[in-house]
Amino acid sequence: MNQNFSPTVRQLRAFVCVHQLRKLSAAAERLYVTQSAVSMLIRQLEEGLGTRLFDRTTRSLQPTAAAEEMLATAERILRDVDSLSAGFRELATLQRGRVCLAITPTLASFLMPSAIRRFGEAHPQVRVLVDDCAPEQFVSRIIGEHVDFGIGTPERPGAAVETETLLRDHLSLVCLRDHPLAGRKAVRWSDLGGHPLITVRPGYGIRPLIDSTARGAGVELNVVNEVSFLSTAIWMTESGMGASIMPSAFAKAVGNPALIIKPIAAPRVSRDIFVVTKPGRSLSMASRSFIETLRLALKER
Repeated sequence: MNQNFSPTVRQLRAFVCVHQLRKLSAAAERLYVTQSAVSMLIRQLEEGLGTRLFDRTTRSLQPTAAAEEMLATAERILRDVDSLSAGFRELATLQRGRVCLAITPTLASFLMPSAIRRFGEAHPQVRVLVDDCAPEQFVSRIIGEHVDFGIGTPERPGAAVETETLLRDHLSLVCLRDHPLAGRKAVRWSDLGGHPLITVRPGYGIRPLIDSTARGAGVELNVVNEVSFLSTAIWMTESGMGASIMPSAFAKAVGNPALIIKPIAAPRVSRDIFVVTKPGRSLSMASRSFIETLRLALKER
């Protein structure tokens, strides 16, 4: 016996098939190969194991004691291989699987509902898990492989992640129709000085970007309310507590006709939303399909 010999799946299939049918011709027909191919597979298996598996008679092949002893193991291995292959096929065809993604609660509230509903209708056997993390946890959830990917904007410059643009966006002023800046054709950062403003709390989410841009434009912002969630800023603005600074996509998703959304210029500040992944990590078929569903949902808005 060759100590380094490992039977192949093809050899085991030929062995089990010949054991069941007792004829090379019948086994060849079932396996969709030639009779000589089956004969060669059995011969290779016997040579590798160092023992005869079938005694040849004029009418059929009779299993030896060694063949009877190894039959159950060979059948179990083939069942496991077939089960593994079926599992891979199910994953590839989205008959089962899982999608796990990180996203902040604010983004999730207007990006996820329609995409998850559509994906669930198309692939009911695929489970979608949403990690609604804080902005400062977003990148670490992806790098630590707690999730498959993220949807959002990395806050840390030079973060060790890969990004692919999902949605183009920018910072805007959101205000009531009677606000002094509502009628302006364009709103500049320098125009914001002195107006009561609402935005997220210091060091959180978009706040560092807002503060640094305002400093660069030479304007001191009058922030009268600091919030953790943009949804809070929206209702505060609706209530007349001040205009809000936020990404335009969120404000547009709210769809309140009482609110005016004005892009802030000089400079125009991008706040694009990305698909964020860990370098070198491949996405599953389920994850890729979900991202495509999300893109389609965004296009139809």
